[in-house]
Amino acid sequence: METVKHECGVAMIRLLKPLEYYQQKYGTWRYGLNKLYLLMEKQHNRGQEGAGMACVNLDAPVGTEYMFRERAEGANAITEIFKKVDHSFAGQLYMGHLRYSTTGKSGLTYVHPFLRRNNWRAKNLCLCGNFNMTNIDEVFRHLTLQGQSPRMYGDSYIALELMGHRLDREVERLYDKAKKQGLTHQDITQYIEDEISLANVLRTTMPFFDGGYVMCGLTGSGEMFAVRDPWGIRPAYYYQDEEIVVVASERPVIQTTFDLSADQIHELKPGQALIVRKQGACLLEQILEQQNYSACSFERIYFSRGSDRDIYQERKRLGEQLIPAILKAIDEDTAHTVFSYIPNTAEVAFYGLTDGFRRLSHDVRIEKVVWKDIKLRTFITEGTERNDLAAHVYDVSYDSLTPYEDNLVIIDDSIVRGTTLRESIFKILDRLHPKKIVMVSSSPQIRYPDYYGIDMPRLEELCAFRAAIQLLLERGMQELISATYHLCRTEPLTVNHVRSIYAPFTVDEINWKIVEMLRPEGMETPVELVFQSIDGLHKACPNHPGDWYFTGHYPTPGGIRLVNQAFVNYVDTFLSKNNL
Repeated sequence: METVKHECGVAMIRLLKPLEYYQQKYGTWRYGLNKLYLLMEKQHNRGQEGAGMACVNLDAPVGTEYMFRERAEGANAITEIFKKVDHSFAGQLYMGHLRYSTTGKSGLTYVHPFLRRNNWRAKNLCLCGNFNMTNIDEVFRHLTLQGQSPRMYGDSYIALELMGHRLDREVERLYDKAKKQGLTHQDITQYIEDEISLANVLRTTMPFFDGGYVMCGLTGSGEMFAVRDPWGIRPAYYYQDEEIVVVASERPVIQTTFDLSADQIHELKPGQALIVRKQGACLLEQILEQQNYSACSFERIYFSRGSDRDIYQERKRLGEQLIPAILKAIDEDTAHTVFSYIPNTAEVAFYGLTDGFRRLSHDVRIEKVVWKDIKLRTFITEGTERNDLAAHVYDVSYDSLTPYEDNLVIIDDSIVRGTTLRESIFKILDRLHPKKIVMVSSSPQIRYPDYYGIDMPRLEELCAFRAAIQLLLERGMQELISATYHLCRTEPLTVNHVRSIYAPFTVDEINWKIVEMLRPEGMETPVELVFQSIDGLHKACPNHPGDWYFTGHYPTPGGIRLVNQAFVNYVDTFLSKNNL
């Protein structure tokens, strides 16, 4: 599997007791910090480009600092930020974030949390999230039409400014009410902090956004929130008891950190916000009406930790459901077939595959044929540099099968660009001289980019898309490309017209073209591709119907607009330059 950049990860903690309580019970004032550290480390799989954390101290005297933040870049960012933590980070509210860029922008400026400062504690806002907004240009125009002048153009910063603006209005509303009641000086401040409604702020902010998101925030006056998009695209889980409120992107990290059962942890519902008031009251507020439920299936296949109870079983089912197609590919000759997997992402699906064969009374032969030798992140380079790196990511177990007699079935969780297959996997497997290689993907063909928080490749980088375009050109069907281009330019908000590019072809036709395109020069062994079916995906992951990567059924208008624009960009920059 060529590494696809993960979604971001979030972690939040609200201590509900005085700090002395944790010192006495757990022996350290760092109880909240230590738990935040564990939540972040357990979600390191979700982001390795940077990390940040923030803290609010409700006990800080007036006129002293009460809101703290640390950020760092790089794979060791979590360690770096916690090295800098001192006693000033003794507080009741904590926020952590792990970043993978979904925009290509890098640098400490883009590392969450983002912070908007003000002399009024209630107007200070710290924001982080796992999100990508598809209509940030519209929100930017809305802000500028109001007379605002945002200093940065990016969804995180624009979200901070829009929400900060609404927070200002909420504070000013309460200020006017306090004045009418005859309150003065610090009594006004106390009134505002006691009465502020983040539900009001969220209800006047979130309708502007199209995209997948879990957005989390802290205010300087001690309010905390996490809000999920109304389609349920991005995940969020929470736990509450008399001591603590916790939010994280994944359920098992909360389980492990606090020694809980899965049933004690709840999933935030689409359009819902978890709000913790300054006084510690915990509320669930429906901020936006739930839309067509589209929880991301790719979370289940690849991104989320496989230690989750349900995800583990789903990945096993993804493997088991491939058995009929595999038996067909090897002519049901299991006696002369070796089964293996690409480490480490497809291991659980491999267990499901082999368990399924055993239930069918097939005594399958298992070998660890492929080894992931060194950690090379091939996505950070371009062109020939990526190819050179990809050639050395994996190695092979020699003499693990009988040359020219044994088939080799090898499963991966997904096939995206095909770079690693062409430059490494196929080459090293060919050295074993199997009778046939059956390359299996536990996910369906990835035909479309994601625009909701995962940095998927562009259309032209997806091997399934390149195969479909090549088939159209070979069969003289350029008119379909032109017609699709015209529709994408004229009707970008209603229908995903790029789906028509795949319509003339069966899955098998695209499979054979992918093999032809990815097959290295000089390779001797026959290769067949087997992909998960769309029906198989939904049977394995019934509670996560979001499948736009595979079907093109984007749940929001912004996703449709962006994929149509991506096709226009492809035709303008690639096909036109090559006179195709």
